[in-house]
Amino acid sequence: MINEIGVRIRKARERKGISQEAMALELEITQSNYGRLEKSDTRLTVPKIQKIAKVLDITVAYLFDEKSAKIITQHNNENPQAYNVDTIINSDKEHINTLKDEILFLRTLLKGKK
Repeated sequence: MINEIGVRIRKARERKGISQEAMALELEITQSNYGRLEKSDTRLTVPKIQKIAKVLDITVAYLFDEKSAKIITQHNNENPQAYNVDTIINSDKEHINTLKDEILFLRTLLKGKK
């Protein structure tokens, strides 16, 4: 069985130009233990996967090859949050339509006072 998550981690790490030693330091493990993480899915824990994703600036969904919607990941004070871009856009559109309705109502009120 191919370790697909480990392969994605290795490819992302190599694209970023980060060594196994540097990743091991970030995860507070030895380089040899880190090398095993890239080779064996069974050694990966949720906290390790989250930290690897953060260090490599990728999403956990990417590591699992999830076909997620457009996502913006924001790291503020060590509290990562993900936002679905389509949800934000739809919410903004609804807000804009509400504002347009309010403008029309106010214009009607103003015309009535003339």
